[in-house]
Amino acid sequence: MELRQLEYFVAVAEERNFTRAAERVHISQSGVSAQIRQLERELGAELFDRSARTATLTVAGKAALEHARTALAAAGSLSQAVGEVTDLIRGRLTIGMVIGCTVIPLFDALAAFHRAHPGVELSLLEDNSDRLVEGVRDGTLDLALVGTAVATPAGLDALTIVSDRLVAVVPEDHPLAQAPRIGLRKLVEHPLICMPPGTGLRSVFDQACAAQDLHPGIGLQASAADAIADLAARGLGVAVLSESMAASYRDRLTTRLLDDVDVPALLALVWKGTSSPALRELLRHSRQAFSFSDVETAPVRSSSS
Repeated sequence: MELRQLEYFVAVAEERNFTRAAERVHISQSGVSAQIRQLERELGAELFDRSARTATLTVAGKAALEHARTALAAAGSLSQAVGEVTDLIRGRLTIGMVIGCTVIPLFDALAAFHRAHPGVELSLLEDNSDRLVEGVRDGTLDLALVGTAVATPAGLDALTIVSDRLVAVVPEDHPLAQAPRIGLRKLVEHPLICMPPGTGLRSVFDQACAAQDLHPGIGLQASAADAIADLAARGLGVAVLSESMAASYRDRLTTRLLDDVDVPALLALVWKGTSSPALRELLRHSRQAFSFSDVETAPVRSSSS
């Protein structure tokens, strides 16, 4: 039994697909399949049910998964311990990022970290915020940039990057564009365009509506702010965005603050503990990158998914 076989096994279990797992570990699909077959022969049991389009774990596979993760984590800890003694950080960090998000200071932090620690392999993936938070909680992700309705998701550490009020975004000839102030009750009289459930901005909006016992009609949903703004510009509904997102569309759309929604939509880095030397270093670079950036005016384009 080899560590790479366990790595491939965990990759297929998490991706639920041999092709995506092969892309993740940077070898051919046939190579992944052959190594897992070899592992199954050594263990004397099939780990995956291959009869469907997705690769699902068998009972034996489920029993093996956490042990495989533990073995890989132990091997990584061994490498890190030696690296600390020799003043060289090695290993792998997997970073999550909300779909459709561009936060330049984060990219600057990743670049500075890579230059300082080229022995650490970096992986970056996109998803919505709910799944990213769960990924950090279960150890699949080391660090994630998420949209959230709370400053610190339960069980995690967090660094708030952006704190934004919610706004309504409409064309200049829309009735709401003429109103000096807008509340939720006035807003929900119109068809709305919003982020899908599971996103930070949508969580803030849904909580605010629930607090006033409102049941808005959300006609259209999109994960990217650009798509939501384009739909609103065509008169298909009132867009619900954050202030920093809406700032990019001032040349063609009118923004009105939702003055009775006090809870902000947050963009934050989240992680779970700092036992990894590589993660501690990445967090140091991240704090430095954001401390030298005015994130209210820096290039921050985010779905806050």
